[in-house]
Order: sequence, then C-alpha cells, then structure tokens
Amino acid sequence: MKCIILIGYMCAGKTTIGKALAKRLGRTFYDLDWYVEERFHKKIPQIFAEEGEARFRNLECRMLHEVAEFEDIVLACGGGTPCFYDNMDYMNAVAETVYLKASTETLCRHVAMSRGERPLLKGKTDEELRSFIDSQLAQRAPYYEKAQHIIDINVLDSFDKVKDIVNLITKTIGGGMAGAQQAVPPPQADSQ
Repeated sequence: MKCIILIGYMCAGKTTIGKALAKRLGRTFYDLDWYVEERFHKKIPQIFAEEGEARFRNLECRMLHEVAEFEDIVLACGGGTPCFYDNMDYMNAVAETVYLKASTETLCRHVAMSRGERPLLKGKTDEELRSFIDSQLAQRAPYYEKAQHIIDINVLDSFDKVKDIVNLITKTIGGGMAGAQQAVPPPQADSQ
C-alpha cells in the first residue's frame, strides 16, 4: 500500500498528526528528520553547521527516496523538504500527499513554544518571527499546494482536534480522491 506523506511548515503538527494517523491506520510512523539523524548519527543542526544546507538537502533527498519506498507507512517531512530538487513531484508519484495548512498566526503560536530548539529562529523577536514565517510561507506555498490533499489545521489546539484531523485525513484519502487535490475545512470549534 502506498505510503502517506505529510508536508507543511515547521510546527504545523506533522509529527503529532502523523503518529496518530499511523496508529489509527495500523501503519508505522517515520519522521524524515529523525530518519536522517539515525542514518548519519548526527542531529540536523549539526549537519547544517558542519556540512551546510546544500549537503543536508542532498542527504534529505536521498533519504526521502529511500524511506518513501517503504509500504504501509506514514511519513512526516521537514518543512523545507518539498521545496528542493524534484521532491514534491516525486512524493506525489509514490505516495498520498497531505499538506497540513496553517496560518502565520497559528504557526507563530506553535513555533514560539519550540523557538529555542530551532537555529533559524533563535533570538528572533515576535515581530521578526512573524515576518520570517510569512516570507517563508509565501516562498513555499507553490510547493506545498501541489499536495494531493490540503487539510486546514488552524484549530489544532487539543487532542480531540488531533483526532478530528486524523478522521478528516482518513476520510479524504479513503474517499478515492488519489491524485485530485482536495481542500478540507477545519473541524468546527465545538466538534468532539
């Protein structure tokens, strides 16, 4: 069975939703960043610092091609993965792709909680953070929006909402829409 690949900006919830989706579907969950770190015995920031972004993106592309061939998995990719090489076209060819779409405001809230762990965000003021995310979203949107399915995750603020998003993804992918882009509205605030 084709793998399911989740894409979207950093802190959009790809890992949280990916783990829940994999559990729901009885699949194995992989995080591409973690996979790269395990294979090369280095953390992503260390690879960036020692070898540069170009080398990291090359490794990331190679590992994407490796892990996306696994069957019955859910794969969460890094925020930049779809934007390099032919990664997005490749993912669409071998998997069901789902873009977890969030607004700049939502992403700022999510990123603020992990700002210290992300070198690109370290030391940024709230306004600098908002501007940085806005700029990157504008650059990355053409890649993200090539996904076969688009799920709005702006209401991802509780475990119940995670379950709602997983249900939407399961319904969307299971609904025979492979290859057709489908935008799915967020669950209602009062849904349980």
